[in-house]
Amino acid sequence: MSKKKAFALRINEDMLKAIEKWASDEFRSTNGQIEWMLMQYLKEKNRQPKPKKNNESDT
Repeated sequence: MSKKKAFALRINEDMLKAIEKWASDEFRSTNGQIEWMLMQYLKEKNRQPKPKKNNESDT
């Protein structure tokens, strides 16, 4: 599993409320919903991260 990094995100209050509602409708956390949305957009634009090889280190 890939390592997760924390960072601060400033977002418009109305946009956050809409994401929270969508997340609730999909039984996801708000963070999980944002991750899912970002991954969907990366896939749509063919920019998704390349999978790491098994012998690569996480450091």
